Amino acid sequence: MKAVKKSLYTGAEITWCRLCGNFNIMSAFGWAVQELAEEIPYENFVMVSGIGCHGKIVDYIDLNSFYSLHGRALPTATGIKLANPELKVICFVGDGDIYAEGISHLIFSAKRNTDITVIVHNNRAYSLTTGQFAPTSPAGFKGKSTPYGSPEDPLNPLTLMLSSGATFVARGYAGLVDHLKNIIKEAIIHKGFSFIDVLQPCVAFYNTYELYNNNVYRLEDEGHDPTDYELALSKAKEWDYNTEGGRIGIGIFYKVSKQTFEERIG
Repeated sequence: MKAVKKSLYTGAEITWCRLCGNFNIMSAFGWAVQELAEEIPYENFVMVSGIGCHGKIVDYIDLNSFYSLHGRALPTATGIKLANPELKVICFVGDGDIYAEGISHLIFSAKRNTDITVIVHNNRAYSLTTGQFAPTSPAGFKGKSTPYGSPEDPLNPLTLMLSSGATFVARGYAGLVDHLKNIIKEAIIHKGFSFIDVLQPCVAFYNTYELYNNNVYRLEDEGHDPTDYELALSKAKEWDYNTEGGRIGIGIFYKVSKQTFEERIG
């Protein structure tokens, strides 16, 4: 089947800050969908969002979509997938949204191997509410709720997902759109729970463009084997979301085949 190309932009006014990393995530996703639409009808894509700056993406992309509650995008997506297994369900969530209120849903979706794709807009701050520290903020992060610096170490979402049973674990960078597009395509095609933590700089409250531009590298450039669990875990621990330097791997850390939740319950 050859799909007819169409504009995926709804025409709604885009209210993200200028140079926000969300623009590039939207571009990468739209590009991925248009390429996948050669085989998958546009009407078979469904976007589910949480609450945060990321959530506006469903206003701007002309696909089926559902706004969920804060931290509750994944159970909503699971219900949609169970109701119609033919759909490609993609969750857009924020780091505060999914790594705090929604963390139990994230862990159990990975554990079940629910056949959905989760794309995390990780700016490492609560930016919609003007810059409080979040689960992946570095220790010492100064924001409105921590004027003297956060006393907590950050969560490493990749090691969490690997230990929770996710069958596709990746990290992307909003500053490398083509690379991110390819990861998103692979995640959507993957049969099982697909997780992508996207490093998404927030120019207003935590501008990390320089950090990532100077330190990210592509795992595939070094011959990484995504079927090796122990290697994936080692690479995931290489950067702990805390330091302001060091090597930061992006790409597919882990990818294996396993029976999905939907297949198990028939």
